[in-house]
Amino acid sequence: MFGIPGKPPVSITPAAVAQITRLMQRDGHQGLRIGVKKGGCAGMEYTMDYVTEIDPHDEVIEQDGARVLIAPMAQMFLFGTEIDYKTSLLESGFVFNNPNVTEACGCGESIKFANM
Repeated sequence: MFGIPGKPPVSITPAAVAQITRLMQRDGHQGLRIGVKKGGCAGMEYTMDYVTEIDPHDEVIEQDGARVLIAPMAQMFLFGTEIDYKTSLLESGFVFNNPNVTEACGCGESIKFANM
């Protein structure tokens, strides 16, 4: 992973830790794998999948019982990202506060990175 020794590549807020832990316990998953793929109006989209088996190439971040795995191809795009979980009257979901994003579409589902 692209990183600084002794510093996790991504941070996870207490709200996200609680939700990830709930999701892991519900069906006995090993964690959540986070990645990026081409798509959306801005060019890239975040992906999240349940993990049943940990890939040795994934970057594993564990915090208070929550486990997030970062797919190898996404590691350089996610360094420094804060993963949060927000709940409002109309919706709830994970939010990625990513310092590497240069543009985002109006719906918030699609992102763009510099030189992409």
